[in-house]
Amino acid sequence: MLVRFIRRSIAASRHFSAQAAAEKVSRTGAPARNNPGSGGGIGGGGGGGRDTLGKRLLSLVYPKRSAVIAIRKWKEEGRTVRKYELNRVVRELRKLKRYKHALEVCEWMTLQKDTKLQAGDYAVHLDLISKVRGINSAEKFFEDLPDRMKDLFTCSALLHNYVQNNLFAKAEALMGKMSECGLLKNPLPYNHMLSLYISNSQLEKVPGVIEELMKNTSPDIVTYNLWLTVCASQNDVESAEKVLLELKKAKLELDWVTNSTLTNLYIKSGFTEKAASTLKEMEKMASRKNRVAYSSLLSLHTNMGDKEGVHRIWKKMKSRFRKMNDAEYSCMISSLLKLKELKEAENLYTEWESVSGTGDVRVSNLLLAAYVNRDQMEMADKFYDRMVQKGISPCYTTWELLTWGYLKQKQMGKVLEYFEKAVTSVKKWDHDEKLVREVFKMIEEQGDVEGAEELLGILRNAGYVNTGLYNSLLRTYAKAGKMPLLVEERMEKDHVQLDQETRKLIKITSKMCVSEVSSTFLKQ
Repeated sequence: MLVRFIRRSIAASRHFSAQAAAEKVSRTGAPARNNPGSGGGIGGGGGGGRDTLGKRLLSLVYPKRSAVIAIRKWKEEGRTVRKYELNRVVRELRKLKRYKHALEVCEWMTLQKDTKLQAGDYAVHLDLISKVRGINSAEKFFEDLPDRMKDLFTCSALLHNYVQNNLFAKAEALMGKMSECGLLKNPLPYNHMLSLYISNSQLEKVPGVIEELMKNTSPDIVTYNLWLTVCASQNDVESAEKVLLELKKAKLELDWVTNSTLTNLYIKSGFTEKAASTLKEMEKMASRKNRVAYSSLLSLHTNMGDKEGVHRIWKKMKSRFRKMNDAEYSCMISSLLKLKELKEAENLYTEWESVSGTGDVRVSNLLLAAYVNRDQMEMADKFYDRMVQKGISPCYTTWELLTWGYLKQKQMGKVLEYFEKAVTSVKKWDHDEKLVREVFKMIEEQGDVEGAEELLGILRNAGYVNTGLYNSLLRTYAKAGKMPLLVEERMEKDHVQLDQETRKLIKITSKMCVSEVSSTFLKQ
C-alpha cells in the first residue's frame, strides 16, 4: 500500500515537472495565439468543420501512415505551414501517446531551412526519439546537437529519460556536467533526481539533493511535493509539517498534490481532523484542468472509510465530465470493494461494460479479484465466462488470480491449467517464487507425482528450473512412495546442480517402486 502511494505521489509530481516542463519548452518561442487566417490550427480556431492541417495530422490513427506525407500534401495545395501550429499538433499527439507521428512532425521541421528551431524544440524532439527508438538513439541525437543547443532544456530532457530508465550512473554524470556548465540554476534537474532516488527507495540521498538545490536555486512546488512524499513514506508528520512551513515561507501556492500527500500521511498517522481539513482544501483545487485529482479524492475518502464522501465525489465527477474514463471507473470500483459494497461495485461494472467499449481487462480483474479473495470461485468462474463473452481478453493477472483461487480450493487440475495459461501469456515470465512455492507445496502434500511432473514441465518451458524445484519433485515422489526415473540425468540436461537434499531424496526414493509417471513425461 505504501509503495503504491509513493509511486502515485511521484507520478503526480512528475505530471507537474517532467511532462509539464516538456510541454513548456515545446512552446518556446511560439506565439500564444492562433492566426485564424492561416488554416493550420488544430481545431480551426472556432472554424467549425473546416479543413485544417491539425485535423489531418490528428486523423492519422494508424502508425504506418505518414505525418510527413500529410504535411507535404498540405503544402502542395498551396497552404501555409507555420512552426507554432506544428508545435501545437506535436503537443496534442504526445498527449494521445501518438509518439511516432509526433516525431515525424519534429523531424520534418528540422529539415526546413526557413524554420528556426530553439532548444525547447530539440528537447521535445529528444524525448520523442527516446520513446520511439530508445535511449541510445536519444543520446546520439543529443551528442550531435550544436553546443549552443545543449542548454537546460535539452539536458533536462536527456536527464528525464535517464531517470525514466533508472540509469543512475548516467543521470548522476549528466548532473555533474550540468553543474560544471552552470546549468543548475533551475529546480527541474534536481526534481528529476529526487524522483529517481525516491522511486528506487534510495531515500538517504534525498537530503543531499535538496541541500545542493537550496545552494544553487529555489525549490518549486514539485520539489516540496517530492520532499513531502519522503516524509509520508517514513510516516514522519513532524518533518512533513516543517516542510509545509518552509513551503508557505517561500510564498508558493499549495496544489492538490500537496494536500493529497498530507491527507494520506494524516490518515495513516491517525490525525483524523487534520486529514479532513487538508482533504477539504484539496477538493477546492480539483477542477477540469487537473481531473486526476478527483480519483485521488475518491481514494482518500475511501481510506478514511467515508462512504458518503466517496459517493458525493463520484456524483460530482459525473456532473462535471461527459464521460468517465477507465481509470476513473477502476478507482471507483476499487473504492466500493474496499468499502465492502460488492453489489454497488457489480452495478458500476455493468455500467462501465455498457459505456466503455475499450475492453480493458484491468477493470474486470478488480471484480474477479474480489470474488477470488472471498473464496467465491463459482462466481469467479461465471464472471470469467462473462468477460470472455464480452470480448475482454484475459491477461497474466487474470490467470494468476484464478490460479490462486483454485489453489485455495485445492483443485490442482484447475490450478495447473490456469498457471500454464498465465506463464504462456507473456513473452518473458518474471517468475513468481511465492506462487510456485505454494503450488508445489500443495502438490507435495497430496503426493501428486503427475501434477509435480506437469508443473516442472511448465516451468522448464518458461526457462525456470532449479535445484529447489527438483527437490520438491523428489519430495512429492517420496510422499507417494514412488521412485522417479533418471532424475540425475534430467537435472544434468537442465544444467541444474544436485545438493545434499537432492542426493538424500534420490537415495530414499531409489528404494521405492518405479513410477510410470516420470517415464510418461520423459517421452513428451
